[in-house]
Amino acid sequence: QVQLVESGGGLVQFGGSLRLSCAASGRTSAAAWFRQVPGKEREFVAAISWGFGSTYYTDSVKGRFTISGDLAKNTVYLQMNSLKPEASAVYYCAARQFLSNSFSLRADWNYWGQGTQVTVSS
Repeated sequence: QVQLVESGGGLVQFGGSLRLSCAASGRTSAAAWFRQVPGKEREFVAAISWGFGSTYYTDSVKGRFTISGDLAKNTVYLQMNSLKPEASAVYYCAARQFLSNSFSLRADWNYWGQGTQVTVSS
């Protein structure tokens, strides 16, 4: 069982930046960030695969968000730049310990953090 703890959320102005962190209690093969607003489905934002050495992004954040990680610390980061109000959501960290080439579905991940709120003011 792996526990995930997110941090770094908060209030930021339009065009600003924020960095989210997700600390895992054990080793994982991949990690991801999802986000959810009330009344909508949780949506994929970005993923990183230690096994494949690759990163993946949803189209709306490409070029503005960067996912990275520190294996020694079992920590994943999401650097978010040029933030827009539509990015406001609860951001969830997800992880898994098995290898898979599927990343964008909730069912692809078996460990989840508690979420951290990001609010972008206009």
